[in-house]
Amino acid sequence: MTIRDIIKITLNLVIVYIIGGIILAAVYARTSPIIYRNTVKEKETALKKLMPRADSIQRMGEWITHEKHAEYFIAKKDKQIIGYIIESFGKGYSSYIDTLIAVDTDLRVLNISILGHAETPGLGDEIESESFRNQFAGKDIEHLKVLKTDTKDYIQAISGATISTRAVAEDAVTNGVNFLKKTLNE
Repeated sequence: MTIRDIIKITLNLVIVYIIGGIILAAVYARTSPIIYRNTVKEKETALKKLMPRADSIQRMGEWITHEKHAEYFIAKKDKQIIGYIIESFGKGYSSYIDTLIAVDTDLRVLNISILGHAETPGLGDEIESESFRNQFAGKDIEHLKVLKTDTKDYIQAISGATISTRAVAEDAVTNGVNFLKKTLNE
């Protein structure tokens, strides 16, 4: 192989990489706004599902948990405050679990919604199941502890997915409710 052949191969590779980079940049520029709009729409739908009685759900502010920006909202019906919704993240087995938590004015959990995660399919993704999410209804901050035994007073761990269960209950939901409690009392 001559020097000329090496230069020719190198130039061909550089051209291929440049063309590939341009194609990737064009696809990203085209799809990024669509992905953003869909994410915002998905969040709005989840907010309405969490507080179906609310006439309006307004953004109150932003907070940072696990170095991620999250938002919190106030829900009103007939101009009366009926509750709050806070976005929070919990450190799971293989991802941060993006969670929305709806609470009443006494900061008791009404419902939760899992917006996103990358937990193990068949185990960790059970956090999305209705039976798991329903355990949170009516719980105050002292009853968000995860137990591996049968319980109605606390949160029962999902068999084989205790880390994911704790990430939602003891990390995302507890930290979110604690933040709301602290912020609303200031």
